[in-house]
Amino acid sequence: MQIEATGLGKRFQRDWIFRGLTRAFRPGSATAVLGPNGAGKSTLLNTIAGQLLPTEGALAYTLSGRPVAVEDVPQHLAYAAPYLELLEELTLLELLRFHTQFKPLQAGVSLERLIDIMYLEKGRHQLVREFSSGMKQRLKLGLALYAAAPLLLLDEPTTNLDATGVAWYQEHVEATRAGRTLLLSSNVPAEYSFCDEELLVTDFQTGKR
Repeated sequence: MQIEATGLGKRFQRDWIFRGLTRAFRPGSATAVLGPNGAGKSTLLNTIAGQLLPTEGALAYTLSGRPVAVEDVPQHLAYAAPYLELLEELTLLELLRFHTQFKPLQAGVSLERLIDIMYLEKGRHQLVREFSSGMKQRLKLGLALYAAAPLLLLDEPTTNLDATGVAWYQEHVEATRAGRTLLLSSNVPAEYSFCDEELLVTDFQTGKR
């Protein structure tokens, strides 16, 4: 999916989070959205995802040369963030079966294969609420990374992961990024070292331009 942001700005009450952002995000690109905590990285991702409406400017989406309406963006989007909730009253297998009805997996990836990829074999019939924070984060990432979605947004992807989990993330984000438009919000170099483009949110804040 290609995304064209033109003069994009978002304000909450009287405070501008970012303003004057003009940028193209193209298929096959991986962009690190950088800035200190509270700078507006997550707000920018949520605006690009169509979950927040911009205060000014415009976003245009195209897929295979055809325009995509903002209300249709979610069906082409995979998103992983620490604040996104899982259906914790389901078992892992139940959750995967439910989730993939709406967000199918990439070709050749079965539910059992995804469970193996996430190293969650022993939790197959366990309630998700009983998972550790690291297991839940691998689950969120696995669902996003292996979704059949051309737009991938990752917000602080290694939150709650130990060193082994970080290595797992690095391996699988590299394995699944080809051909997708990827935006990644972070201030941890290990999360975005593979990105070929960077966007510093503070460059688009009033008083700093």
